[in-house]
Amino acid sequence: MADTIITNSPDKNNGDNGSTAGWIVALVIIAAVVVGGIMLYQNGFFRAAAPSTDSTNINITVPEQTPPATETNPPADEPLP
Repeated sequence: MADTIITNSPDKNNGDNGSTAGWIVALVIIAAVVVGGIMLYQNGFFRAAAPSTDSTNINITVPEQTPPATETNPPADEPLP
């Protein structure tokens, strides 16, 4: 009896169309996600929430600090030696 040998060789014309189409779909989805993220960022979607409109009013008065007059720090009207 004769042996039968079957060799499956890829088609040279259309051998990789399935995976090429998959890569194209993946790249289109990635591009859409990147463009969508940029648009959301430009429209302020990722900004921090606005502070609440609380009616608390805190007013303080801080006195101005002046250094004490010493020999190394004379008052402004005396000339330095």
